[in-house]
This record gives sequence, structure tokens and C-alpha cells, in this order.
Amino acid sequence: QVQLVESGGGLVQPGGSLRLSCTASGFTVSSNNMGWFRQAPGKEREFVASLTRIRNTNYAASVKGRFTISRDNAKNTVYLQMNSVKPEDTAVYYCNTGTVGGVPGDYWGQGTQVTVSS
Repeated sequence: QVQLVESGGGLVQPGGSLRLSCTASGFTVSSNNMGWFRQAPGKEREFVASLTRIRNTNYAASVKGRFTISRDNAKNTVYLQMNSVKPEDTAVYYCNTGTVGGVPGDYWGQGTQVTVSS
């Protein structure tokens, strides 16, 4: 069955970097549109970034120029490289498959916590 497992979250200082990983099983990431979303306390889940099968990328305005989504086909893994992080990036980050135009598909990972604080 479809499974997504996120990792790489943690505590990072403002201005620092972090790389999140999403390892998939039950399907091939290179054959699907993939996305990252996040949910901060008291807020709704929001779109962060997406990567299509042909490697087109799309980003939320709040992270454009700082975050990069990519994939490693051999590892069946999608990444979110987070640079120049800000306290407002603090959230639980979720991997999603089937993301189209910022709208999530049906399958989610369990999430990984990212906390940006000094």
C-alpha cells in the first residue's frame, strides 16, 4: 500500500538550514506529482512546494527563493531543502502525493516537526 515517511525535522536557529526527506513505498515518486505542506499551531494546513513528474516546481510565495524541492529516483525519496529559515517557518511538515496546483492528493505522511528558534 501507499506509504510516505518524513524525516529530518528538528530545532534550527533563524537563518539556518534543514533538509526534510520523504521516502515513499507502494508507488514510484518519479511517476507522480509530489508536494510538501505545513501546518502551524492554530492554523490550517498550507501548501509549501510541489514537484511534477517532469520536474516542474512550484512554491508558495512565502518560501520562494529559500526552499527547494527535489527528488532522488534511485532512493524513491523527495526532499525539501530549507535555507534561511525564519521563526514563521515553524510547523509540522507533511509530504503528499498527487499534489496539483497547490491542491493536495489523497495520501499523506505522518509529518515531521520543524521548529525555528534561537
